[in-house]
Amino acid sequence: SRIIGGQEARAAEFPWQAAVYVDTANGKYFCGGSLISEQWILTAAHCLYNGRLYTIQLGSTTLQMGDPNRVVLASSTAVFYPGFNTTTLENDIGLIKLHMPITFTGISECEFNYIQPIELATVGEIIEGTVATVTGWGQIDDATSGIVNDLYYVSVVVISNEECQITYGNQIKTTMICTLGNYNEGICTGDTGGALIATTGFNKYIQIGVSSFFSQQGCESLHPSGYTRTDLYNEWIKNVTQTV
Repeated sequence: SRIIGGQEARAAEFPWQAAVYVDTANGKYFCGGSLISEQWILTAAHCLYNGRLYTIQLGSTTLQMGDPNRVVLASSTAVFYPGFNTTTLENDIGLIKLHMPITFTGISECEFNYIQPIELATVGEIIEGTVATVTGWGQIDDATSGIVNDLYYVSVVVISNEECQITYGNQIKTTMICTLGNYNEGICTGDTGGALIATTGFNKYIQIGVSSFFSQQGCESLHPSGYTRTDLYNEWIKNVTQTV
C-alpha cells in the first residue's frame, strides 16, 4: 500500500497531520490538512468549496476507530483565499477553525507528540532541489479507488516552475510549487490539502506547500504534482487566524 510509492508512517511521526471529512450538499469527500495552531487547520481551498460541515481527525495515523490518541472535532467555520480560482487552482489554500482549541501532546517527557502544530516556511526557505516529504491517506494506485486506513509518506524533490510548465503550461503560477518523485511517486486522490514538508538545517520540519493537484493522466503518470506554496500566504493566514 502507498500514497503512490512511499512507506507507512509511524505513530506520532507527523503529529500535525489532519484527516478532513467534508460534508457538502452533494455528498461527502476526504482531504488532508495540517494543524498550524491550537485552533486552525491549513488545507486546500478546493477541499472547502461547497463544504457545510468539516470533521477533523488528529493524533492518529489510522482512520480506523480504536486508537486512544485519536481526537475527532467538528467545524462549520472555513475560510478560503479570496482569489481562489476553481478552474486553474490558483490560490488553492484555505483554513478550518476548530470549534474549540486542541491541547498539544508531548508537553511532558512521558508522553509522545501525537498532536503538534507544524511551523510554516518563511519567504526564502523554499528552494528548488529541496528533498521534501508529502503525507496522506489517499489512493494507492490508479486501479484502486478510495482512501486507505493507514497514513503513508513519500519523498519528492522540488523542481523549478519552468520544468513544471513543460507538463502543465501556464497553469503553473509563481504561487505554486511542483515536485517529482522517484519513478511515479507522489500524491493521489485523497491526499490533497495535506502538507508538503521540508527540514531545516536544525532537523526541524517546516511546511512549504499544500497538496493541490496531480496529473489528469493518472497519479502513476510520470508527471509532477502541484502544491500551493505557503510562504506567500503567511500574512493572509495570520490575519484570518487572528480575526475570524
